[in-house]
Amino acid sequence: MQRDNKQAANKTNLTKLPHRALHAMHMALYKKLQAICGNNGPPFMSKTAHNRFLILNGPNLNLLGSREPETYGTVTLAQIEAEATTKAATLGYELDFRQTNLEGALVDWIQEGAQIASGIILNAAAYTHTSVAIHDAVAAIDIPVIEVHLSNIYARETFRHHSYVSDVAAGVICGFGPHGYMLAIDALDSMLRNQ
Repeated sequence: MQRDNKQAANKTNLTKLPHRALHAMHMALYKKLQAICGNNGPPFMSKTAHNRFLILNGPNLNLLGSREPETYGTVTLAQIEAEATTKAATLGYELDFRQTNLEGALVDWIQEGAQIASGIILNAAAYTHTSVAIHDAVAAIDIPVIEVHLSNIYARETFRHHSYVSDVAAGVICGFGPHGYMLAIDALDSMLRNQ
């Protein structure tokens, strides 16, 4: 009986590990299985099970391509999604790309992201400058969040200079147009590989 208790005490309790530690363990195991089974790993184990990025887009981004093209360009959100999906796939990630005009939906999706994704790319749009709820949701999860903006928010109106997301995000990318999403995918990939 004492031996059983000692063995149980020495086992790692996976439910108490932070998400990043579990992800690192998952990737280490996957790499070992890749070495044995080839680049695709064993047939029963999908690499994308935890290798998913969630890209969340806030209000009015559904109007990209026609809304203020002098500021946001003429590329549509659907075009950004297609390019981001291809980019993520080349790095071995599945992509879940979403847009909403509702603050509460963004909060729900950020919380959900901690359960289904390795990282989040967040363009909260106007809610960046107003939402304590989004700040708190990002602060409450244990996966990296990259804040992205198409325009350089610091070169625009003064009210856009403050972000409620920046101080709880792993990083901020702004001013590079649609390419900012691709830079964020590279940044998340690099962060996860170097944990």
